[in-house]
Amino acid sequence: MYPQLSISTLLNSGDLAQSLTTLLSGDRYRVTQFSSEKELFNFIELEKQPIDCLILQSSSDLPLLIEQLQQRAIFLPTVVLTTETATPNGGAIADGKSREALTYHVATVEVPIAELPHIAQFINQAIVQFLKLPPTDHSANHQPSPDLIAELTKQNSLMLQQRRLTDKLKERLGYLGVYYKRDPKNFLRHLPAAEKKKFLRKLKSDYSDIVLVYFSGDEQLNQKIDDLVNTAFFADVSVSQIVEIHMELIDEFSKQLKLEGRSDEILLDYRLTLIDTIAHLCEMYRRSIPRDS
Repeated sequence: MYPQLSISTLLNSGDLAQSLTTLLSGDRYRVTQFSSEKELFNFIELEKQPIDCLILQSSSDLPLLIEQLQQRAIFLPTVVLTTETATPNGGAIADGKSREALTYHVATVEVPIAELPHIAQFINQAIVQFLKLPPTDHSANHQPSPDLIAELTKQNSLMLQQRRLTDKLKERLGYLGVYYKRDPKNFLRHLPAAEKKKFLRKLKSDYSDIVLVYFSGDEQLNQKIDDLVNTAFFADVSVSQIVEIHMELIDEFSKQLKLEGRSDEILLDYRLTLIDTIAHLCEMYRRSIPRDS
């Protein structure tokens, strides 16, 4: 069974709760629905059940709930479902209330109910932003508590929750935690031309080293392949790019063998190198990229 994320909801609309349950009915999530704040706090504080993401609905009661969560030093990745209307300055008012009043912490993700079909993406976004949340800058209004002990308690609670969630992503969800550490700025397609050329030259050199020792029984072979795959993964390198590097390299080897008057038929065996590398890369992408269901 695919490891699950624990999702808890506190929604005012029964229809909305049912829709959400249907959308998250795959094997990736375990959804627990609450009908009252008391049930939610009992689940967290008395039953000590971990929550990986909290989904709330904007309402007149939400600011009070948020205040209670903050006072109890309970910090969780959170998605707030809102009904938004445009404002004169181009911003938005969620159900007639300011965003600040409805914001649990600065990593809270606000989602119009119309976007509910894409809730899985917003859950991922909430988790990503929560894991990056600095412990000293967690509140919506950026104002530290005048009570030092209370402030330190909040910071400690946040860090513990971040550590628990990070460990869960690593241990229970395989490479999924690694996915959240990727920085789009380092993706190959976003690099300046000079850096892109340098990156591909290094990747080709690393792949050449793998090819040269592939049939030699080198004990470091698997590590070399893993290192190359990790580099490719964090740069969001496609499988087709790896194939292109392989073909260029084999073509160069073929020309060299022909210059030496030797047959290049042996190079056909190195298709296994390509298959092995691609298999590693595809498996890492398969296990790491969050699924919608």
